[in-house]
Amino acid sequence: MEKHEAVQNSIIKKFRKRIWRKFICSLQDYELVQEGDKIAVCMSGGKDSMLMAKCLQELQLHSHVRFCLEYLVMDPGYSKRNRQLIEENCELLKIPITVFETDIYNSVSNVKNGSCYLCARMRRGHLYKKAQELGCNKIALGHHYDDVIETILLSMFYGAEIKTMMPKLKSTSHPGMELIRPLYLVREESIIAWRNFHELSFIHCACRLTENCSIDGGGLKRPEIKQIIKDLGKLSPLIEKNIFKSVENVHLDAIIGYRKNSVKHTFLESYDEET
Repeated sequence: MEKHEAVQNSIIKKFRKRIWRKFICSLQDYELVQEGDKIAVCMSGGKDSMLMAKCLQELQLHSHVRFCLEYLVMDPGYSKRNRQLIEENCELLKIPITVFETDIYNSVSNVKNGSCYLCARMRRGHLYKKAQELGCNKIALGHHYDDVIETILLSMFYGAEIKTMMPKLKSTSHPGMELIRPLYLVREESIIAWRNFHELSFIHCACRLTENCSIDGGGLKRPEIKQIIKDLGKLSPLIEKNIFKSVENVHLDAIIGYRKNSVKHTFLESYDEET
């Protein structure tokens, strides 16, 4: 059996419970893929987006829902070594990529504060634009379960707000486009186990400014949050699950204030009307 076949077969066999079922649950629970979709699978060269590409590739082979895939690699200014590694891995795993180049890294290199946030916004914009040019109506990103719970705590600790990384979003700047996250319920440890089982080597972070950057702008704070969650997990095995579930179980009658469509509301608006 060739390498790409072994890698793909393992997703629905050896890692069926840990990866494939979680992937399918993400699609079904949040209605991520519909008939007639043309999805740009955005690949950074890391383990997460590579697994996402293989899962969607496998889904396309067997699903009764008909959809198209475009495997999209944006080069924001990768080093020659990283660019080569991405292309070699895609060739090894039989992922037919379309590569396009941008000058994002040079553009944000002189930004002292917020370079991760600016880079993330620029990358997202270029991906939407290229996906539209290819006739796609959706872009798929490789964020996973751990990214979600880390984002919840990042927002609370450093943003003074409660919000999460959504499983799907409609673009406000690119009409008709939508962002989906097919690995939304897949744990990072499962992705790492899949990668290590096949002895695959992917790029970790190709940013020239900091090796700890993250696609969603968490920057250098994300490793801190990872460690906090790990430490909390020692207190109870339910900690991570409860963080995730907390944004599904919001009790508005026990919330001081909230924002809806950028409009701020307070509990006082209806306080005197309650019996």
